[in-house]
Amino acid sequence: MHRYDAVLFDLFTALLDSGPLWRAVAGTEAVGARWREECSRLAYSAGPYRPFGEIVAEAAELAGLPPARAEDLLRGIEGLDPWPEAPEVLERLSERARIGVVTNCSEDLGRLAAARVGTHLDTVVTAEAAGVYKLRPEPYRLALARLNVQPARALFVAGSPGDITGARGAGMDVCWHNRRRLPLGGREPPLAELESLDPLLELVT
Repeated sequence: MHRYDAVLFDLFTALLDSGPLWRAVAGTEAVGARWREECSRLAYSAGPYRPFGEIVAEAAELAGLPPARAEDLLRGIEGLDPWPEAPEVLERLSERARIGVVTNCSEDLGRLAAARVGTHLDTVVTAEAAGVYKLRPEPYRLALARLNVQPARALFVAGSPGDITGARGAGMDVCWHNRRRLPLGGREPPLAELESLDPLLELVT
């Protein structure tokens, strides 16, 4: 018997390599990082769902960029590449558990970006569908409900420290794909911290 019936993922960091896009559209690594941080902060504090494009544009302005750069970023997201091992790892995971993503974006963008992973996903839950952004519990719970899986039987693969808190608050075990080697801060450590997706196969068994 496998340890988990479902494995859910953050999309834009845990599965897709989005860092270079933020840097390229922003012009520098520092501005790109600030833009990304502001976008996360606005989403986390948004309350009821606001259109994702509005949040990206407002975050651009806060980072010192023209709000119109948001359109360039959103177009780029549609062409993001997965981490090199992601398609094979997810394909093998799908033989043992149901798999899906929970992502902070619109329905249209979520479907397009999730297709870039290259593996069939049993569910793609967006903030738009849930009516709120992560870190609220509703997006995580919607994914679990769609898969008919109890939180204790699901593992969430976070892409950022904030997602650790959000997914754990929904009752799931959490591991962190910390490819960017970000600091944990004062948060409680996850079940595991991974530099690639390969170890997930052992965690799920």
